[in-house]
Amino acid sequence: MSAHWPIIRQLVAHPSRLLVLDDQKHWKAYELLAAAFHVASAIEKHSTASHVGIMLPTSGLFPVAALASWMLGRVIVPLNYLLKGEDLQYVCDDAELDAIVTVQPMLDFVGFEPSGCAMIKLEDLNFTGVPEPRWPAIRSRDDLATLLYTSGTSGRPKGVMLTHGNLRSNVLQSVEWAGFGTGDSMLGVLPQFHSFGLTVLTLVPLTVGLPVYFTAKFMPRRIVQMIRKRRPTAMVAIPSMYNALLTVKDGSPEDFASLRYVVAGGEPLPDAVAEAFEERFGVRIAEGYGLTETSPVSHWCRPFEFKRHSVGRPVPGVQTRIVDPEEHECPPGSDGEIRLAGPNIMKGYYRLPEESRSAFDDRGYFRTGDMGHVDENGFLYITGRIKEMMIIAGENVFPREIEEVLNRHPSVSASAVFGIMDPSRGEVPISYVELVEDADFDEVGIRAFCREHLAQYKVPREILHAAEGLPRNPTGKILHRELKANYGKSAEVGA
Repeated sequence: MSAHWPIIRQLVAHPSRLLVLDDQKHWKAYELLAAAFHVASAIEKHSTASHVGIMLPTSGLFPVAALASWMLGRVIVPLNYLLKGEDLQYVCDDAELDAIVTVQPMLDFVGFEPSGCAMIKLEDLNFTGVPEPRWPAIRSRDDLATLLYTSGTSGRPKGVMLTHGNLRSNVLQSVEWAGFGTGDSMLGVLPQFHSFGLTVLTLVPLTVGLPVYFTAKFMPRRIVQMIRKRRPTAMVAIPSMYNALLTVKDGSPEDFASLRYVVAGGEPLPDAVAEAFEERFGVRIAEGYGLTETSPVSHWCRPFEFKRHSVGRPVPGVQTRIVDPEEHECPPGSDGEIRLAGPNIMKGYYRLPEESRSAFDDRGYFRTGDMGHVDENGFLYITGRIKEMMIIAGENVFPREIEEVLNRHPSVSASAVFGIMDPSRGEVPISYVELVEDADFDEVGIRAFCREHLAQYKVPREILHAAEGLPRNPTGKILHRELKANYGKSAEVGA
């Protein structure tokens, strides 16, 4: 079934239901549908390509543009407006776009208009007239629904091809696993060009018919105020966002009491953040796991079966393999590469047939590139990225283990560790740290702390101050490769 058909049915069946509240407007179901009809007419007027770019702030405008495109049988290409100009232009060219649905403030923010594309500015459309109704296009589950471009931390961004069946499956998997119903509501703080923002915070609530509260800019105090006022039952964010919420001085446990699901994804949740959040607000953050290539949710640690450090068991329909370098299945508790299969796994990478083939093993499982293990009950634990693993004096060491210790130091708010070659030890760890507000950088003190909690060979050879903050991608993930590439060029990041 097409990803949009259940949403259309929901909008038609409950036209007066308030579904979306964003920074500018409260959207009832019929308003979303009518606006999608208008935008579909504009797309037909300005575009003949099979792919339609969407560059919009996190809001009700995004599902309007997506539904409009899907009504016409087009493929949506959510554009990461935080990319550098040359990368954004590359995505537009690679996806063969001839039109982008956007708004002028977004173009002002980006600072340029990608060449070769008509700009369909929503503020220029007349939404007050009677729209031309559309009979939504019928697509098979194998038809392409979206191209989601990876952030491109190594090389050019790659277009992940997700089908209507992939998206529809992951919506159903998430709803079944969490038991979402119309009594729930969501806080939408992730960008909708991100896979979690698209599937979990946009398609899930609209399919179920539960309200979602979007805000385009993450401001910690405003987020707490929104939770206090709207009382959502579910929040999905990245760990750095939860860390930022700890800075809101008047936040209290009562503010978060309505939330039954508080989920962290996108990168590992530091112990220091998890412990501080639970102590301060009485909220236990559960971790989830997934990748753009998995639509994205593959695992989710539900609160009633919580295990610290675990990202939970697989959602319905997902199969997990843990494989060693010789392609043997790893027993419970033994680390190997995480490989996944299921109806939510991508079709492949757009116009990259060789990379698409190599992304899957001989049994058809997707190679995630992540290391981890499962316990006897099927709970998954992430160890780190294969490419980031260090071999120090013959021992396998992952940055996360060292970062967890660094992050527990009272002066450190975040850290990043990578390895460099050493003639005698193979590799040695190097670390950069961000400091909490008003803290002084004390390398000797931080190193002494590491010696107390780590084996000697795991203690970083150098601990450097990220004076301007650690480099992150648009979803907040720390860019270890960028740090490693720039290591030695300056004593301090950003100096």
